[in-house]
Amino acid sequence: MSTQDQSELFNGTANVGLKDTRSVDGTDTRAIPAFVFGEELARLADHDPRIVVLTADLARSNRATDFANRHPERFVNVGIAEKNMITMAAGMAASGYIPFAATFGAFAALLGAEQIRTDCAYPGMPVRVVGHHSGMSMGFYGTSHHSLEDLGMMRCIADLTVVCATDANHLRALLRLSLDHPGAMYIRLGRGRDPQVYPEVPDLAIGRAETVRDGTDLTIIATGSEVHPALQAADELAGAGISTRVIDMFTIAPLDRDAVLDAARSTGAVLTVEEGNVTGGLGSAVAECLFEAGAHVPFRRHGVPDEHVPVGPPAALYAHYRLDGPGIACVARELLDSSKGTS
Repeated sequence: MSTQDQSELFNGTANVGLKDTRSVDGTDTRAIPAFVFGEELARLADHDPRIVVLTADLARSNRATDFANRHPERFVNVGIAEKNMITMAAGMAASGYIPFAATFGAFAALLGAEQIRTDCAYPGMPVRVVGHHSGMSMGFYGTSHHSLEDLGMMRCIADLTVVCATDANHLRALLRLSLDHPGAMYIRLGRGRDPQVYPEVPDLAIGRAETVRDGTDLTIIATGSEVHPALQAADELAGAGISTRVIDMFTIAPLDRDAVLDAARSTGAVLTVEEGNVTGGLGSAVAECLFEAGAHVPFRRHGVPDEHVPVGPPAALYAHYRLDGPGIACVARELLDSSKGTS
């Protein structure tokens, strides 16, 4: 690709089918299927007086407006004060509420890390910090709004449960589970345009991975927004005779070690895929698990390399970093080819 082509790709003028037409200004938010955050919490709050929702001036972006419209007395817009929001949520939790504090993932995890650790996780407060528009999904907003480091940061905080929503139905299941889950949680969401993986609300257990496709030659362990493209990659690999297991590792902490080790025993290689920096995130967690168990299997972490990503539309960024279906399939072939060369 020429320099000119790359420029057109990342400024959004290239006619290569990478622009999401639903991201244009003026899109009716009701047409965005995966942002059921406010709607589901409003439904749950109809029968659970403990639920309160806080947001940092982003009620439209995260659809907390759906909650505010039905339960205005239990909704707080703190303004652009993310750290204060998390501390306020901890105070509410100490008073018997279950607060959901929502803002962009970069602001929730990076700005609020100290408050999440000290005010929420350390005293065991049932605060649910919701980081939406995670990964590179903010696109043109650039480095300040990308949350590529949040999984690595959050999973090293003791007594903090870290989960990633896969699609709308998956998010509904996580929100329901969170109501009676002990301690603090970090819930990572995409940008609300996540393709469907689960046709119905799944029966989940926090800490238990979901096998969404079985296979014998390779296991792709993905989380959040990368589960759907991992399934696309598995379809492409099947055309080449490669049988691929796909695991939705939606709980990053605590990790489902049994699922990881079973994949190492029963398939020929393990590839992790995440929309975030490969340092410290899902890939690192799986690598630690494999090494500590003495599991010998060809392995590769795939995600964003240890760099600040360029500015551009999200779909172009996913293609650039091979985090779309064809890209993941290509990385999987490289892993399998390299393992043959060393066997």
